[in-house]
Amino acid sequence: MPDANALRAALDLELGWQRELYMHFHSHPELSRQEFATAQIIEDKLAGWGFTVQRIGGTGVVGVLENGPGACVLARADIDALPVTEATGLDYASTATGTDGDGSTVGVMHACGHDMHITALLGAAKLMADQRDAWSGTYLALFQPAEETADGASSMLDGGLLAKVPRPDVALAQHVMATEAGTIGTTPGPILSAGDSIKITVHGRGAHGSMPHNSVDPVVLAASIVLRLQTIVSRETVPGEFAVVTVGASNAGSKSNIIADRAVLLLNIRTYDTELRGRVLASIERIVRGECMAAGSPREPEFEYYDQYPLTTNDAGVNAKVTAAFTAHFPQGTVYHTAPQTASEDFSRLPDAFGIPYTYWTVGSVPPDVYRRAVANGTVAADIPANHSPFFAPDIDPTLGVATQAQAVAALAFLGAGG
Repeated sequence: MPDANALRAALDLELGWQRELYMHFHSHPELSRQEFATAQIIEDKLAGWGFTVQRIGGTGVVGVLENGPGACVLARADIDALPVTEATGLDYASTATGTDGDGSTVGVMHACGHDMHITALLGAAKLMADQRDAWSGTYLALFQPAEETADGASSMLDGGLLAKVPRPDVALAQHVMATEAGTIGTTPGPILSAGDSIKITVHGRGAHGSMPHNSVDPVVLAASIVLRLQTIVSRETVPGEFAVVTVGASNAGSKSNIIADRAVLLLNIRTYDTELRGRVLASIERIVRGECMAAGSPREPEFEYYDQYPLTTNDAGVNAKVTAAFTAHFPQGTVYHTAPQTASEDFSRLPDAFGIPYTYWTVGSVPPDVYRRAVANGTVAADIPANHSPFFAPDIDPTLGVATQAQAVAALAFLGAGG
């Protein structure tokens, strides 16, 4: 395994093209399942460095670099952008538009750092290709589409991923977050929550606004459900356990003097424990059905589950090995123990399908002086644009260099001389 100084020197030679490519990806974002130009660039880069490249799952790309006997490591980056109109004011800001799943024209932006993920993994892939005398084994660089719609990992699995690449021994992934640039957060166990979205339709009986006695009012029914749902966390969840139940939308009716015949609620749920997740979902259905019965609803409610993300929970052994490698490579103070994040991801479907352990870490992206000042003032939430904000703008340096080195160092922990 190259020493830290040698790896940093090699990285310095790459950062020029990486910065340029990062700005290109940022200014040319593509929505989930529409990442055609992005995938082509990735494919061309990997092929030029000697990887065997395949398209899997539409716009998914996997590059395989075989380099003698040893372990097989899968390193993953997500590649899709969001339907967000950029407001950063950057010279390389996106002005792109696209068509979303509803057929609407929307602004498109890399508002979650996936452009950084792509560029960092490409940089690590080139380092691995250039440093073949320092490691032995097989390196898989996997670029996954459609993370934002929760079905990109599944699309690659449905496209035959398990049969088309060597079986990895371990999987690695990272995410840029709105934390201090130059830092890396690791943790064993849960690092990202499971996420579920639910569309609930409850039925009433419509009537004229002047004749409420003829109705079963779905607005009142929906309001009762929203209030009762708050008790799932406050009264049904053990104190100290983590659960979020959010009602993001409540829609009914179109005119002040018409009582509608239905209402639609959109819910989002986050948990760190699969058993608790099941209890929360069961409680939601119980409460909705109970309130509908109490209101005299003429039809059973309908539940549509979508955008379901699995729990991301790091293997303790893999996390310990990667954390030790980071600590040895990066300057003191770079690596810290992070608390679990309430965001969600579909990455874990890939290692779970292979039946292999994995670890997932975070990379900071906010200039240190800006971040530390906001922490000191207690204004992080107000002053630091988070992922999915139209103002989200990772600081290229040192974020890109740290993220690239992190991917390479983590892989070499399993493929290098000491792996």
